[in-house]
Amino acid sequence: MDLLYKGLVGILTIDTFFLIALGTIIGLVIGTIPGLTATMALALLVPFTFAMDALNGLVMLGAVYTAAMYGGAFTAILINTPGTPGAIATMLDGHPMAAKGEAERAIVGATVASVCGGVAGFVALLFLAPVLSLFALRFGPPEYFWVAVLGLALIAGLSTGSIFKGLLGGGIGMLLGTIGISPVGGEARFLFGTSQLQGGVELIVALIGLFAVPEYIRLTATAVRAVKPNENSKPQSLLSVTKEVIYKPINIIRSSIIGVIIGLIPGAGNNVAGLLAYSEAKRSSRTPEMFGKGSMEGLVASESSNNAAVPGSMVPLLTLGVPGSPPAAVLFGALMMHGLTPGTRLFTDSGVLTYGFIFSLGLAALALLPVGMIFGRLIFRAVTKVPLGFLIPTIAMMTILGAYSMRNSMTDVFIMVGVGIFGYVMRNFGVSPATIALGLILGPIAEQGFAQAMLIGRAYDYPFLVLLQSPLSITLAIIVAITLIGPFVMKVVRRKLNARKTILG
Repeated sequence: MDLLYKGLVGILTIDTFFLIALGTIIGLVIGTIPGLTATMALALLVPFTFAMDALNGLVMLGAVYTAAMYGGAFTAILINTPGTPGAIATMLDGHPMAAKGEAERAIVGATVASVCGGVAGFVALLFLAPVLSLFALRFGPPEYFWVAVLGLALIAGLSTGSIFKGLLGGGIGMLLGTIGISPVGGEARFLFGTSQLQGGVELIVALIGLFAVPEYIRLTATAVRAVKPNENSKPQSLLSVTKEVIYKPINIIRSSIIGVIIGLIPGAGNNVAGLLAYSEAKRSSRTPEMFGKGSMEGLVASESSNNAAVPGSMVPLLTLGVPGSPPAAVLFGALMMHGLTPGTRLFTDSGVLTYGFIFSLGLAALALLPVGMIFGRLIFRAVTKVPLGFLIPTIAMMTILGAYSMRNSMTDVFIMVGVGIFGYVMRNFGVSPATIALGLILGPIAEQGFAQAMLIGRAYDYPFLVLLQSPLSITLAIIVAITLIGPFVMKVVRRKLNARKTILG
């Protein structure tokens, strides 16, 4: 408790509050621009922390990471393009809300949910880090495979049309994920005679293509804004929307738990967390038909989950020395450059500094409320009032800059345009771009987990049994089976109950 107290007191300074505010603003700006990721922002800012003491440097970097995850919600809501991969699920209900004249309500709801998720993740990191780190150690290739399969099994929940179209989109995404060099065997696949595709399709580039390019085409063709201010609506107060968000606390708690768990699994990422939480919220909702049409439940599930994943990714970093996400890997380097070695001895050798950093993540989550509200309303006014002659070229510039900045390659720009045109055509046929994105995200995780598990399984008489070797993998497999079979069983049960009511009635 003494270390906790000293860590808290150590960050209650004017300098720390200023750095949290500065980091929050920088993170919001970076997160709002599609293609500019939290990883890029942290990598660029690490050299600027050399002149600071270790705690202040980490505080600012932590605030940037936290705010960048939240900043992706703005473009997801207002221009139907996730600023970060974690905001994919946010877009599914956030943009329909904005199209109905409820953009301000969506922004306030996303802000409140992000704060709730960030605080929940902070509490888990502060009090449960040792326990959660043991859970993270249990994840091997079979467990990664089952987590990916679980996400793919929930594809139907992201499809607003038929299940077939949802599965088709997921399959297309998985095929896109196979382009390039195999992560296990090293074979070249689907290069189409060019070495430029050896690195595969970059996720951010594909996301910009799937979501930003179709919106650009629509805006150019129709010259009609998808988001308009509702002149008849009153400004959404923080209190009224907060009541609406916390009216269903189970949704926030469940989504935050999913975010923390997925965050502490190295390589899973907050994009997976948001999609899984969204699908689970839809499955558990009393009004699942409203999802994809402007449901506050879906928006809250996505934002609370992907922001809870930020502190969650700190668990394996601080306790085991294993980064849980690409931004956490940059923070790993920052810790090392400040003379701190992440791992089991970090809490004993530098306990005050470590707990100070953890407390700063909680303060950064709280800082999203005032800064995010102001920033979000400014962007909302810009999107709704800036002339289209300026807005359309700005979107085009942002998409090209975002795609090019990933690998400094024009090939990525061409890939973005190609994927965008394809996504526009598929959207017109009723295939949700979100299902394609989910297949692209989870396909490589499932492939690598399965291939590595089979390599391990060569030591056994029945290699496939390695997928069910541990209690955790068996549990995940059972959850996958329930997810796949459950909806059909429920339909049969409901049909029989309705038939019985008809006979009795």
